[in-house]
Amino acid sequence: MIQRIQTIWLLLATAIGITSLKLPTYSGHRIKDVVPPIVVSNITGSYNIMLMVATIATATLAFLAIFLFKNRKLQIKVVSTALVLSLITLFLYYWQSKAFIVAESNYTLPAILPISIPVWLILAIRGITKDEKLIKSLDRLR
Repeated sequence: MIQRIQTIWLLLATAIGITSLKLPTYSGHRIKDVVPPIVVSNITGSYNIMLMVATIATATLAFLAIFLFKNRKLQIKVVSTALVLSLITLFLYYWQSKAFIVAESNYTLPAILPISIPVWLILAIRGITKDEKLIKSLDRLR
């Protein structure tokens, strides 16, 4: 299980998903309906409920896919679902950043982390398909 390279990619996607719950990806001034109308705010993975659920679900699916190494077809489906969910999460990050004042807000350095999750998931899918091809080729030789 751990000797397969896709396990490393899936662990990286899981760890980055968990750390993105706390690290800010967007920081700046936001207009609210409170007494001081402009509030300094940060967008993290736990900024609102939709973003938090999508982030946790992506990390959980990536982690659970590690233990599906005996059923590679199901593993590819789970990782593909996590990939689609991570792209939805990136869209949610972008959508939440539209509520900020553009001139006084910017992306922070940890914004690279959620962007890298789909990359790790694509690398994991690639490793799983290579394993699947290897197993099929070995079955032909028997």
